[in-house]
Amino acid sequence: MVTRSFWLERIESALSRRSVVWLFGVRRAGKTVLCRSLEDVEYFDCELPSVRRSLVDPERFFASLRGKKVALDEIHRLPDPSETLKVAADHFPDVRVVATGSSTLAATAKFSDTLTGRKATVWLTPMMSRDLVDFGGHALERRLWSGGIPPFFLSGPDSPAEEFQEWLDSFWARDIQELFRLERRGSFLRFVELLLVHSGGIFEATSYAGPCEVSRTTITNYLAVLEETKIVHVLRPFSTRRATEIVAAPKVYAFDTGFVRHARALQAPRPEDYGRFWEHYVLNEVYARIPAAQAQYWRTKQHHGVDLVFDRRARGLLAAECKWSEPDAEELRGLRALLRAYPSAACLVVTPVTSREYDIGLEEGTVTVTGLEGLIERLSG
Repeated sequence: MVTRSFWLERIESALSRRSVVWLFGVRRAGKTVLCRSLEDVEYFDCELPSVRRSLVDPERFFASLRGKKVALDEIHRLPDPSETLKVAADHFPDVRVVATGSSTLAATAKFSDTLTGRKATVWLTPMMSRDLVDFGGHALERRLWSGGIPPFFLSGPDSPAEEFQEWLDSFWARDIQELFRLERRGSFLRFVELLLVHSGGIFEATSYAGPCEVSRTTITNYLAVLEETKIVHVLRPFSTRRATEIVAAPKVYAFDTGFVRHARALQAPRPEDYGRFWEHYVLNEVYARIPAAQAQYWRTKQHHGVDLVFDRRARGLLAAECKWSEPDAEELRGLRALLRAYPSAACLVVTPVTSREYDIGLEEGTVTVTGLEGLIERLSG
């Protein structure tokens, strides 16, 4: 069993602030293994009938565990998981509870309302940089190609297509159907597959409506469900309402590069594939390290664009281009255009290949070439 140090530290830090921690993430991201890895934890799998019976009376259950650390895995299997956690938070603050469950549970109004102010939240993303170290120091290329869901990563690029399809089928049956009650399974899964194929591109609902045989409104609803469950990340365009800027159409990124590779039926990696996957990985790292980050993108009607933009309010605008290799002058066109529009912006090129941070002086301003840590440091302040 791999000890994932970053996430264990994140959970323990959350437990020091709140007696109830909600650990969520997509299916098979590693929530169960993390729960079992916690030090001195009493682990309970709520899929087991015996555990569910013992939690029929949550007061008695938590009274027997005073002063202990408890993991309640798959808590959405309980009849009323929100009430169970509320009892723990309000009446047994000496019991430290880590609860995991379907990412769709957090999307329900009752869960949010009941536990507002009572819980800390840890979003377990697909594997990030510290995970690569813990999993044996595997190369970044393997992570980009195989994806960041641990079982698929460990299987390497030879994971059969059936496993990815089984994951999607399970997501529909056990996550979507249980809480959202969507109809038209075929249309929904077709939409997910198309989003995976076009991951990182500009999203226009109308272009998906025909192939999925549903209305534009239904496509918009599907996208909201996928964003809520962290299957996609929706980046809205940054704009100060300038006449030259794109102000409406979002960009949509899939949650995992392995699923993108599978959907695109890629057989062997090409440099351009790594470049696109690196962009996904940088976004994943940002969300893993700074979950509250509000990532946007920037694009003009003249087709100049920048991958990631962060409005840091008092600290100003931060713009980042994600490049698999060190940039040439042609690849700086987007940042140069942004500097002409926003001269005070801090501009970065984030690349995995530079061993040192350095500046490139341009007529419009300065662009800094850095790695992932340079980006995270600037976002963290």
